[in-house]
Amino acid sequence: MRNCRSSKSGGPPTPSGETVVRLAEVSGIRSRCPAAGWAHRHGRDSAVDAESLTRVQDVITRHLVRFATQEELAVEWTAAMDGGELEPTAPVVGEYVLSHHTPADDILGELAVATREATGGAAQMQVSSDEGTLLTMLTRLTGARFAVEVGVFTGYSTPCIARGLADGGRLLACDVSEEWAAIGRPYWERAGVADRIDLRIAPALETLRALDTKPVIDIAFIDADKGNYPVYYEEIVRRLRPGGLVVLDNVFLGGRVLDPAYQQEHHLAVRRLNDMITRDKRVQSVMLPVRDGVTIAHRC
Repeated sequence: MRNCRSSKSGGPPTPSGETVVRLAEVSGIRSRCPAAGWAHRHGRDSAVDAESLTRVQDVITRHLVRFATQEELAVEWTAAMDGGELEPTAPVVGEYVLSHHTPADDILGELAVATREATGGAAQMQVSSDEGTLLTMLTRLTGARFAVEVGVFTGYSTPCIARGLADGGRLLACDVSEEWAAIGRPYWERAGVADRIDLRIAPALETLRALDTKPVIDIAFIDADKGNYPVYYEEIVRRLRPGGLVVLDNVFLGGRVLDPAYQQEHHLAVRRLNDMITRDKRVQSVMLPVRDGVTIAHRC
């Protein structure tokens, strides 16, 4: 969930303004390359926002190389300064995205603050505000009357889903921590959605397997222990009505799904899940580079 602040070591050097111009000329699309024109006019020694130009050069050059050589380019991940999680987008892109979505209201904003104060570093498990907006939209667009959430944490995503429910709709929220869920309860009340939420403090698999095996779920959100992602997905999809959605968070695992060196149980489980969804003929799916990766699967 955290923004990245430095490029992964060992990567190629950032090209100069002249390199961008040359690549634009080779590809024949210089007239459509504003950064190349900027570099040509000002030169690489210009003091005018050199850092911003460098970022633009990097993005444009990678695209120009693809156009000029028709080569497939690998995703370039950037690393957090503490050596932690990786993200597929530059920090400036993430910040731009966050500033261009319908913002969270005061209630959700205060819950986010309360979560950081109460949980410290664990607050990174909370969904971002743009993900919360996405969940509300998807729930509303499906006309959902019965939703399932696997993994509540402090309950930020919970009212986001509940707000999108159709009249009379219900949300079954599954978690194992009453302590963390209790942080969110007052905010659910303030948001006016507490009466739509059925919080079950128990292992999610027990709760899911107790549901009717008929297609009863309109939308589900999975954001819990990663090692159980494949089995959560299977238990939900078999109960998902045609036209229903299952949304899964953290499908990039900080970029570690791309690196076979990571072989812990949760790495293997999420890799298996991602491949499984791609092959699953029951659904149509898309993987989005939102935060740490979001997959949306639509039941056929």
